[in-house]
Amino acid sequence: MVLSFLQFAVWGAYLTSMGRYLGGVGLGEQIGWFYAVQGIVSIFMPAIMGIIADRWVPAQKLLAFCHAVSAAFMALAAYTGISKGADVSFNDIFWLYTVAVSFYMPTLALSNSVSYTALERNGLDTVKSFPPIRVFGTIGFIVSMWMVDLLGFQDNCNQFYTSAVWGAILALYSLSMPACPVSNGSKQSLLSSLGLDAFKLFNQKRMAIFFIFSMLLGGALQISNGYANGFIAGFSEIPEYAGTFAVEHTNIIISLSQISETLCILLIPFFLGRFGIKRVMLIAMFAWMFRFAFFGLGNPGSGVWLFILSMIVYGVAFDFFNISGSLFVDKEVPENMRSSAQGLFMLMTNGLGASIGVIAAQEVVNHFATSIEGWSTAWYIFAAYACVVGVLFALLFKDKKTVASK
Repeated sequence: MVLSFLQFAVWGAYLTSMGRYLGGVGLGEQIGWFYAVQGIVSIFMPAIMGIIADRWVPAQKLLAFCHAVSAAFMALAAYTGISKGADVSFNDIFWLYTVAVSFYMPTLALSNSVSYTALERNGLDTVKSFPPIRVFGTIGFIVSMWMVDLLGFQDNCNQFYTSAVWGAILALYSLSMPACPVSNGSKQSLLSSLGLDAFKLFNQKRMAIFFIFSMLLGGALQISNGYANGFIAGFSEIPEYAGTFAVEHTNIIISLSQISETLCILLIPFFLGRFGIKRVMLIAMFAWMFRFAFFGLGNPGSGVWLFILSMIVYGVAFDFFNISGSLFVDKEVPENMRSSAQGLFMLMTNGLGASIGVIAAQEVVNHFATSIEGWSTAWYIFAAYACVVGVLFALLFKDKKTVASK
């Protein structure tokens, strides 16, 4: 529980508020690159660290090393940002931040490996025991968001310091975890180890369509993380909304998304068993449409309920896509390809999809979002994109109606 809590507290310190800080120091036009680089490094760093953990370095030690390096570079980014103030440039902090996330992103998988080992050592069923533990990760994410909000760090680099402190604590804590085994010479090919052999699944039309649409929908994953906080905070320039709770405590409002995410996880087995993967994915796609549309329609005053609705539907949009998609892949592919197929799913969604999507979103925001009305146009464009993806998926993907939770 502690491992899961700290793992996501590191991320929650800056993921939803970094865009607001960047916009405040004149780097608003480059926000997309800070979020895209997470996806770019996710294409190769988790696989590389996974090979190292499998063959040479126990996962708990590698987890500690990665968090220590990530924390150090995040602290350097914070120090640089604070010392430069309003004169900070893109190159001043982007490359420090890039190194930090390059070592953080692999820890998402490494922490799972360490947790599974600890559970198995204690004779527990990982399928039954891990999900309740994973919930503490979302709690850690929310706690970190609230800390940054209440301490007044949303507009400054102290959010990076907060992340660095969480990471340093986790690096030390990881060393207390049970030793994870290494194979000392796996017979797997490098292609298999990197998960690239799963690309043969593109020879199957149904799976190819699924992975392509996973990438297209993955384009929506980081848009609101990058831009929602700054968008809502921007209403402070309008006297009618200045001083409202949503403007003053944007991270707390956004944290409703993570609370909804936690609750929606419980709905997935029922929906998958009752409706099948196609309908569940369609629900996710149109939930993304409503997520963005409610942002375009809402405001921090009389329309704050639309912002709240946007946060609520996020749980459906995120969980029904990510978790249901992962379960579908697990159910559809041969047992000896499950791990690499999951890697391919993550590559298409959180790697290629999220990176391309947030860079495209950056162009839309830079072009339209010069005023609150322009922001509404940008959100409507994102909503229209999710709608088009949903309609095309409905027309092209064939559901066998046999997918159920395992």
